[in-house]
Amino acid sequence: MGQVDAIRNADHAGHLVSLHHQQLLEIVKRPGVVMHLPSPVKLASGDESNVFIDGKLAVADPDDLARVGAAMFAAAEHENVELDAVGGLVLGAAPFTFAVAAAARLKWFLIRKEPKGRGTNRYIEGARIESGMRVMLVDDVVTKGSSIQLAYEHVVDVGGEVVFATTFVDRSGAAAAFFRERGVPYKPMLTYEDLGIPRVGGSSERAVAAG
Repeated sequence: MGQVDAIRNADHAGHLVSLHHQQLLEIVKRPGVVMHLPSPVKLASGDESNVFIDGKLAVADPDDLARVGAAMFAAAEHENVELDAVGGLVLGAAPFTFAVAAAARLKWFLIRKEPKGRGTNRYIEGARIESGMRVMLVDDVVTKGSSIQLAYEHVVDVGGEVVFATTFVDRSGAAAAFFRERGVPYKPMLTYEDLGIPRVGGSSERAVAAG
C-alpha cells in the first residue's frame, strides 16, 4: 500500500470513528443503560456509586450490538493495526468479542477467570492463541480495568501479541494508563466525559460502572 492510500484509509477510518461515536452516544441514552440510583451500591470492583452503567443491556438489541462491533473495529483500523483474533475476559467481553469478530471477520476467543478444573482445563476458549498471533482485546464498562488487564496477561502468557485494546465505556482512565505503559494503542468508545458523569474517584461523587 502506498503512502497516499494509507492516508486515505486512515482518513476514512477516522470519519467512521467519529460517525460511530455519535451513534454510540444515542445507544447509551436508551432507558436503563445509565441509571442514577438513589443511594450508592457496592460493585465487584470494590467501589461504590449511585451511577450504574449496564453495558450488556446497551447491546442487547442486535442492531446496537452490530453498531458497537463496527465502531470498535473502525477504531482498530484507525490505528493501522493488523489483527488475527479478538477476545477478552468473560462475561463482560463476550458480546463485544462476537460483535467485533463478525464485523472484522476475525477469529474469537474468551478467557475464563479461572480454569473449570476438568476437560482441557484451559483459560482461553475458542481460537487457540499461538505465538506471534496479533490480538485485539475488548471489554464492556471498565473502572479500574482489572478484567482487561487480566486478559492481557493471559494472552501474553501464551505468546500472543496485544496490538490494540478497546472498551465500550471507560470510567477512570486506569486502563488507558495500563496500555500506555505497554505501548499498546487503546481507544475506549465512550468515556465518563462523553457521558457527563464524574470520573471514578472524582471528588464530587464516587461514580463507577458495572464490570
